[in-house]
Amino acid sequence: MRNLVQMYLENSGFRCVHASDGTDALKSMKEKNFDLVILDIMMPFEDGYVVGSKIRAFSQVPIIFLSAKGEEWDKVRALQLGGDDYIVKPFSPGELVARINAVLRRTAHAKNDEERVSLGKITIDKKGRSVSVEGDAVALTLKEFELLVFLVQHQGHALSREQLLEFVWGMDYQGSLRTVDTHIKTLRMKLGTGDYIQTIWGVGYKFEVPES
Repeated sequence: MRNLVQMYLENSGFRCVHASDGTDALKSMKEKNFDLVILDIMMPFEDGYVVGSKIRAFSQVPIIFLSAKGEEWDKVRALQLGGDDYIVKPFSPGELVARINAVLRRTAHAKNDEERVSLGKITIDKKGRSVSVEGDAVALTLKEFELLVFLVQHQGHALSREQLLEFVWGMDYQGSLRTVDTHIKTLRMKLGTGDYIQTIWGVGYKFEVPES
């Protein structure tokens, strides 16, 4: 099935990477950037629901679930976990490609809308890689910028130091968790306020716009 799907998509101009199970898929996702994930529900070790929820813990990449299970509850569960579409086997190559293109069009539009984000006094221009506070530019290093964007993308969610270290610095980074604390401290200083980045004792940090 993986080989067939890859053949369909490459014939339609996509570049593909496939994984034999959820563990391999998660490893690939943390090493490379992908525009979309096609996730089978029935997989060895961990099913697609588990893998989908793990992906959603660190990425908003579009997910299309594939399954031979066509019951309404299966579809609802997949969509509740953050899936963008659900395709029941058997399916035609044309349907698969059409669904992928539809999801990519929707997410591309959403990404364009979110390239410039204003949160309270802070404005983040993702495309221009710039940050300002009440109109005044703030000079951030690359990692400070990526850390701030990652926190904002998960606004309202408590993120552990381990998560921040892994997904901002990468799985192979050999530094300590203190790296995260140091960058958070510097970010607060440069932003001129500690209200936006909250310390969640025993867990890590959370980005939240303070009530005015």
